[in-house]
Amino acid sequence: MANEKKIMLLELLERDNTMSIKDVALYLGINEKELASLKNELKEEGVIKGSQDVIDWSKMSENVADALIEVKVVPQKGIGFEQIAREIGAIEDVKSVFLMSGGYDFLVSLERKNIKEISQFVYERLATIPGVTSTATHFILKKYKDHGIVYDGESKDKRIERDI
Repeated sequence: MANEKKIMLLELLERDNTMSIKDVALYLGINEKELASLKNELKEEGVIKGSQDVIDWSKMSENVADALIEVKVVPQKGIGFEQIAREIGAIEDVKSVFLMSGGYDFLVSLERKNIKEISQFVYERLATIPGVTSTATHFILKKYKDHGIVYDGESKDKRIERDI
């Protein structure tokens, strides 16, 4: 039963983490103290990694860009991709690093940079990491949907319209 409540809580938080503690507890059929305990347990287990709002930065500045960078590497003997992934992930400007299948090994994302900053990042920081053999940079021209939210020019948050 506890695992079922955990899954229900996680699905709810993923859809809309703006609900009041009282409403979430009511939805789960538990009291607020049990909810706090459940949420703390999930944080301690490393299941809940954080909580953040999704911002449409294009509404604030026209001079920012987001980029996805494919990175090909030579895995290191004995540790594979881990050390290179940690090194890339340790760079403050990097928002995400994913190991992936296909023609490239990693997908790296940068957000809210101008094109010059992204270019400099690739040739000064990323390409100089030992083991990196090539990169392919893709600039995001327009977002249509991100983090489950449809970007359609409306200010209304589409997550709220879903059934809970």
